[in-house]
Amino acid sequence: MSDRDAEFLEYVTVHRGRMLRTARLLASGDVHWAEDLVQVALTKLYVHWSKVRREDGAARYADRILVNSFLDERRRMWRHREASTERIHDAAPPPAQDPAERLTLLEALAKLPRRQHAVVVLRYFRDFDIHTTAELMGCSEGTVKSQTSRALSTLRDLLHEPLETLESLR
Repeated sequence: MSDRDAEFLEYVTVHRGRMLRTARLLASGDVHWAEDLVQVALTKLYVHWSKVRREDGAARYADRILVNSFLDERRRMWRHREASTERIHDAAPPPAQDPAERLTLLEALAKLPRRQHAVVVLRYFRDFDIHTTAELMGCSEGTVKSQTSRALSTLRDLLHEPLETLESLR
């Protein structure tokens, strides 16, 4: 195994869990789609690994690839995703909050337009500031602010309650 491969393997070992959690939120709880998003991001990261590691921005670059993969996937009209009507069984430990509340919020997130969905995940679940979110999404800070405002308004309407549940999913 080359030094490059060893470094990449070490990076994946440390950061894959974080990437998967973010991808699961982007994919509204669809574990299989989340795995696909992470796999695409890691593949693209590996291709550019020598450049990325010199710039010491691997985590930021991987996050950007992950968000762009999500946005690109949602743009493809020809791709139809099946929606499960029964509860998805997952090997992950159960969340600390009420599972029904979590599912309700994930369903509401899935109804948001793709950019609003991504903004909510990056701002409220990953705790990125406006500047970082804008950088990861490739847009202006003003766009992040307006998309956040619209997303929260839509979520309020969908949930018919205050957005305290966002805090419980962190």
